[in-house]
Amino acid sequence: MIIIKSKHEIDIMREAAKVTGEILRNLKDFIKPGMSTMKIDDYIENFITKRGMKPAFKGLYGFPGSACISVNEEIVHGIPSKKRILKEGDIVSVDTGTIWKGYNSDAARTYGVGHISDEAESLIKTTKESFFAGLEFCKVGFRLSDISHAIQTRAEAGGLGVIREYVGHGIGRNMHEDPQIPNFGKPGKGPRLVEGMVFAIEPMTSLGDYETRQLDDGWTVVTADGSLAAHYENTLVITDGEPELLTL
Repeated sequence: MIIIKSKHEIDIMREAAKVTGEILRNLKDFIKPGMSTMKIDDYIENFITKRGMKPAFKGLYGFPGSACISVNEEIVHGIPSKKRILKEGDIVSVDTGTIWKGYNSDAARTYGVGHISDEAESLIKTTKESFFAGLEFCKVGFRLSDISHAIQTRAEAGGLGVIREYVGHGIGRNMHEDPQIPNFGKPGKGPRLVEGMVFAIEPMTSLGDYETRQLDDGWTVVTADGSLAAHYENTLVITDGEPELLTL
């Protein structure tokens, strides 16, 4: 069941999302070659707790970090580590969120570490563009799969593989609520969008195929062919007009 949020609930989620958005903006300048992924996680956790909020990811389904930090061919759910040191030319995806007064926010970005290849730059840019292609259909009256189809169309036009197994979702008191929102599919299917729906839309793409595998740590998901992967996500509200991006 898709839970429609009240204005009061959206106001609370907006506050949570502001902090998540600020973190992700700050990381663009914070992330440097030679830094461990644990240092990024520590920064995120301290930022959240200093604002009186809780890291939404820490302990979620048993996850050990305050952010999923995934490097190069890692798509999602990378575990922060003191031993994982970022190198010049790497790309790193950071997926994180906050809890405020019992409500969640969720967003992700992929960053270049120092100077990166043109191919990696294009991957990051096209993944972001696929999110905004889907956003065009986040309006009252469209169907859920219209979002999915638009994301897939833009990503594949840019030569990217669209990850199938990991999808966007509703969000509110729980991090993952109905509906699931795939990043692929035919248009015109699923429920019609109505005001008060709150979604986390999150295209995940690769420079190769969409097949994935999970590492032995039980969390980290990588591209099966070893190709670079990217992730772009925001929490947003369906309004009576244009969608409101809470984490941007």
